[in-house]
Amino acid sequence: MHTKRLFVESEEQAMQLGMIGLGKMGANMAERLARGGHQVTGYDPSADARKAVADKGVAGADSLAALVQALPAPRVLWLMVPAGKITDDTVNALLPLLAKGDTVIDGGNSNYKDTMRRAALYAGRGLGYVDSGTSGGIWGLKEGYSMMVGGDEQTVAALAPIFETLAPAADQGWGRVGPVASGHFTKMVHNGIEYGLMQAYAEGFSILGHKQEFGLDLHQIGEIWRYGSVVRSWLLDLTTDALGKNPTMDGIAPYVVDSGEGRWTVSEAIDLDVPAPIITASLIERLRSRDTESFTDKLLSAMRNEFGGHAIKGEPK
Repeated sequence: MHTKRLFVESEEQAMQLGMIGLGKMGANMAERLARGGHQVTGYDPSADARKAVADKGVAGADSLAALVQALPAPRVLWLMVPAGKITDDTVNALLPLLAKGDTVIDGGNSNYKDTMRRAALYAGRGLGYVDSGTSGGIWGLKEGYSMMVGGDEQTVAALAPIFETLAPAADQGWGRVGPVASGHFTKMVHNGIEYGLMQAYAEGFSILGHKQEFGLDLHQIGEIWRYGSVVRSWLLDLTTDALGKNPTMDGIAPYVVDSGEGRWTVSEAIDLDVPAPIITASLIERLRSRDTESFTDKLLSAMRNEFGGHAIKGEPK
């Protein structure tokens, strides 16, 4: 892995910006930017969240208005809040506070169609709007983030020092992929692919685990695959680490949530007439994991009994 230098090459490259949302991702990104020499002011409705980043070189603001006032024009604000209503509410709250030439970067997992709508609203006020599909999770602070950026070419170029500091290296792991909303579209498909990869690893290790006569050590196998194998990946590294900590997954409920982007990817594939059976199946499997009292499966068992007299397995008492 490439280690990103965390200091900008000159004072001219240092930027001042605001980070809105100081949760796990937002706080780590603000800290990485501050380490890189940028002046970061953060806002979060939680006073505890603001306090937590104070000793990381990130100044705090107790309101959106205070955040905007703390930044020099033209202002740059990075939005790192949950997709949907919270993003809409924040974007709308910022609108009367900003001035022509200011730019908002949405680094969350917004639906690209929402991004197009918000960008049009901002463009009508002379405001910039950039979308950055951001991947890296809790490891981003150390390893850097992968960022798929959508927006006006000149606007993105002016923001390059920010992306260069957040990325694993200045020239790696980020790039402008197209016009506004293309970044979120690309991240959406990225997450859809992630669903399929995760499902394949999970199913494969389950097959290995069920071959009890061989007594296979799943953690050992993961370690073997990590080096030289065609299925090696960072996701396999994390999977192997999880198997080392908890080989039998004790205490973990077989319930898998989805962020929404898998659903959007499947929907887009249908709209574009693109067959995506793997991504679709992995999404359906996540939905199935939540049905602890599956009426579908009960009815299937009843059907087999009706047409073939097959035995029905009763529920445990």
